[in-house]
Amino acid sequence: MTTKILALTDALGNLVRFVLLPGQRYDTVGIAPLIEGIEFGALIADKAFDSNDIVANLNERGAKIVISQHPRRTTPLQIDTEMYKWRHLIENFFCKLKEFKRIAMRADKTDQSFQAMIHPRRRRHQFTMNLNRP
Repeated sequence: MTTKILALTDALGNLVRFVLLPGQRYDTVGIAPLIEGIEFGALIADKAFDSNDIVANLNERGAKIVISQHPRRTTPLQIDTEMYKWRHLIENFFCKLKEFKRIAMRADKTDQSFQAMIHPRRRRHQFTMNLNRP
């Protein structure tokens, strides 16, 4: 059994919300529940999230689109390359999350117990990140 974790972090790399998806599902189907009811000025994401539906949703919200473009996109979008460099914050979050073997190996059998493992790691990550700030 494989599971994908889609995560939304704030500008400091702290987890705001996450969604679990079956490993065989497209990443784009998890975006709607992930960003529902949350206001933000920009969405930074990689090529897996480059879809016309997501771009249209972000345009409706008035959010800045900072998504790496898929090479097959017929009309490339202008993205802020300096802002895209901040994507490392979510990558750092996932690296910290994967330090815990039960999460990296998906040792828990149910989504509920898997989510229960992620929530304490979220708190620990935020606490550690705040200690490192001046």
